[in-house]
Amino acid sequence: MKDLFGKAILDFQTNNSPEDLITETTISEEDEMLVAYLFRDFSGMPKIEQQALLLSKGKVLDVGCGAGSHSLYLQKEMNLEVTAIDISEKAVEACQLRGISDVQKIAILEFNSDEKFDTILLLMNGTGIFGKLGNVSKYLQKLKTLLAENGQILIDSSDIIYMFDEEDSEDPEGGKWISGDAYYGELEFTISYKGEKEAPLPWLYMDYNTFQNAAVANGFQCELILEGDHFDYLARLTYK
Repeated sequence: MKDLFGKAILDFQTNNSPEDLITETTISEEDEMLVAYLFRDFSGMPKIEQQALLLSKGKVLDVGCGAGSHSLYLQKEMNLEVTAIDISEKAVEACQLRGISDVQKIAILEFNSDEKFDTILLLMNGTGIFGKLGNVSKYLQKLKTLLAENGQILIDSSDIIYMFDEEDSEDPEGGKWISGDAYYGELEFTISYKGEKEAPLPWLYMDYNTFQNAAVANGFQCELILEGDHFDYLARLTYK
């Protein structure tokens, strides 16, 4: 990995001539992502993210923290103990510069802790890190090992069926289908920054029913907390 996402974050944090990111997926053309958006405060966050932060309690694990805006709000405004993790070394450096007390460069599957967490956050399409539908159980089981008794996992995603052409995806019986064997939410996500291009990254969007079925199959209770304006949703997982 060239860590272009982290480079953009660190450039913005250090005022090192930051530029916008260029993103592209297997079903969408190139689009600009404002790096400044990753540094938004609470008032600039979507309702789903705001609700997730307000529901957070106890000791918090922020998975895929990026620029650290969620962790920073929980730490400074809600006085919660937060551990933030990300696979980007430069993003972690930016988070440290922003004042996040405990931020670590590590992937969730490699993360181990003697302490358990009352809240685990996976936001900004938290299911994305699963990569493929076949990986969901592996990630959910890992998250379960980090969850405290009566703890919660707050995670968001989107149903991207709307992005497919109706003529190609309409079933004569009234349902939806997508040609091919793969689940339609399995995409490849590519980032470009300052003339460099990252290798494609598997990225997973999950409709709520599919996510709920996977959660229940892995021993969780799954609750739909909030639906957004763009086919997105916030879910809460609990385990007893």
